[in-house]
Amino acid sequence: MNFALRPPSAGSSGPGAGRGATMENLEKQLICPVCLEMFSKPVVILPCQHNLCRKCANDIFQSTNPLWQSRGSSSMASSGTRFRCPACRHEVVLDRHGVFGLQRNLLVENIIDIYRQQEAYRLVNIKPEQQKQQLLCEEHEEEKINIYCLSCETPTCSMCKVFGKHKDCEVAPLSSVYMRQKTDLSDGIAILVASNDHVQAVISQMEEICRTVEENGQRQREQLAIRFDSLLAILDERKQELVGLITKQQDDKLKLVQSLIRQHSDHLEAAVTLVESAIQSMEEPHMPVFIQSAKVILEKIEVTARASNMERPELGYESMSHFFIDTDDLTDMLRNINFCSGVGDNGEEYPEEGGEES
Repeated sequence: MNFALRPPSAGSSGPGAGRGATMENLEKQLICPVCLEMFSKPVVILPCQHNLCRKCANDIFQSTNPLWQSRGSSSMASSGTRFRCPACRHEVVLDRHGVFGLQRNLLVENIIDIYRQQEAYRLVNIKPEQQKQQLLCEEHEEEKINIYCLSCETPTCSMCKVFGKHKDCEVAPLSSVYMRQKTDLSDGIAILVASNDHVQAVISQMEEICRTVEENGQRQREQLAIRFDSLLAILDERKQELVGLITKQQDDKLKLVQSLIRQHSDHLEAAVTLVESAIQSMEEPHMPVFIQSAKVILEKIEVTARASNMERPELGYESMSHFFIDTDDLTDMLRNINFCSGVGDNGEEYPEEGGEES
């Protein structure tokens, strides 16, 4: 670009100086106390009425609460966490959303947008005499920059168009190009600001969606836990009933067998006593006495022998294998428990089994 900036003597005065001071004072009020830069969207307002960039607030919060899981449902998040304002040290108790639960200061955000629009407009509308500088051609030192070369897209002077390297180029008055560019830039700023507002609205909407998703997820987890606890309670109740049936039959069988054991023990004791009596009678030297005692003993032996065929448990009496339950189908069903497809009571559409929500 073949021009140079030539600033004149120093010194400034006039109404523009006062307005510049006002804008400077306004800018000081829009500075974040943490990053010392102008607030960046979104801006959060603390209960003490001080403002912070959300990013700065979140950085401070994360550094003082390293164990806090971001926007999670841990016990620390549910019981509330503390945050100190860096400006006044006022302590704030945050909910489970952390910094994201703080209210945004839309007024400050709008003021920042207006301030930036005004600054952009002031810069593009500044008069040449207010710029405190003169634009002179470097090749023709006494010539002012007064035309714009459309072919080379650069400002130049009339001498460059007549005799210099731009003599074959298409040019236009610098003022007309200046006004056109100023208008285009102003329109671009307006479009960008409007676009920023739209993007911010979309971000706010998505942040609200995030909060709703968290709440819905927590509610569904609680409902799922209730249903599974109910199933576990039913299984435990049925288990106790079936265990009771096994225990009852076990006790009945043991009672019967133990009764038979006592009967057979009594019979065995009587038979042993009879054998001892028979052995003693075998030693009797007197035949008449032996005959009489042997006759009595033989009668008892006959009775005892008949009694030896007492009741006993049938074959397989000890088996408990009939207490068998087939849980294969039930196991498969439990393993395949899944969410129902369709629409819930609240109008939410459930995903198909094995699929994902679109």
